[in-house]
Amino acid sequence: MQKTSHFFFALQKKSYICGEQSHIVRHIVKQDRTMSHLLHLFDFCPKCGAKTFREDTVKSKRCEACNFVYFMNPSAATVAIIVDEMDQLLVVRRSKEPAKGTLDLPGGFSDCFETAEEGIRREVLEETGLSVTESEYLFSLPNMYRYSGLDIPTLDLFFLCKVADTRGATAMDDAGEVLWLPWQEVKAEDFGLKSISRGVSRLIAMHASGLIAASHKPH
Repeated sequence: MQKTSHFFFALQKKSYICGEQSHIVRHIVKQDRTMSHLLHLFDFCPKCGAKTFREDTVKSKRCEACNFVYFMNPSAATVAIIVDEMDQLLVVRRSKEPAKGTLDLPGGFSDCFETAEEGIRREVLEETGLSVTESEYLFSLPNMYRYSGLDIPTLDLFFLCKVADTRGATAMDDAGEVLWLPWQEVKAEDFGLKSISRGVSRLIAMHASGLIAASHKPH
C-alpha cells in the first residue's frame, strides 16, 4: 500500500474509532453499575492464603493481612480478518461455549511471552490450517468473556491478515466449521460474541468504503 493510501486509511480509521469510543464508554459505565466486582469469586489471598482479600478498587483486591494487591487487567486476544481472491470473508462457527454455534472470526487469547502478531499466526493455523504471511493492526475493542463462571475482561485486537493460500481451510481446534461468506451475506447479529459483533459492523463499513479489499489470487 502506498503512503498516500496509508494516510487516508488512517483518517478513515480514526473516524470509525471516534464514533465507537463513545458507545464503548457508555457501555462500560452502565456495566460498572450493575455487575459484580471483577474478582468477586476470589475470597482468599493468593499470596498468604488469608481470607482477608477485600475490594480495593473496581478492578483490584487488597489483602488486609499481607497487603498484597491483585489487579484484574484485560487479557489480550487477537482477531483475524482474512479475505480471499473472490472478496469473501473467512468466518468460523464456534464449537464451544460461550456463544456455541454462532459465527466468529478466527482468533483467540494471546499466550504468555508471544507478540500479538505471533498470536494471530498461531490461532489462524490452529483453527483453520492456513498460514498467515502478513498482518496489519486495524483497531481494538473491549469485551467481557465468561469462562468457568467468571467474567474475564479482554481487549480484542483486530488484524487484517494475508495467508499463503486461501484454499484448503479446514475446521480445527475451537472451530466447528469454516465458511467463506460474500460480504453481502455477512451480518453482525450472526456473531455471538459482543465485541466480534461490533467489530464486524465496523468491518462491513470499512469494506463498503474500500478499506478492505480482496486478496490476490494464489500463484
